[in-house]
Amino acid sequence: MLDPTAVGDGVPPPWCDRCGEPAQPGPHPACAAARALEPPRFCARCRRRMKVQILPAGWSAVCVEHGDLRG
Repeated sequence: MLDPTAVGDGVPPPWCDRCGEPAQPGPHPACAAARALEPPRFCARCRRRMKVQILPAGWSAVCVEHGDLRG
């Protein structure tokens, strides 16, 4: 399972996993609030839209480049 926050060597991900915009210019308060209820929609490593499936016990998301995420 892929860790969405780990890009490598402690480097933060370059993209917001909720809106797909650059993560560094500043915090995304609306995205942070939505993360409590919704799965990520974009890969934080490459900004690709992910295939997301809502499951009874959580969710799963797949990036074609980086693999599976689960929550």
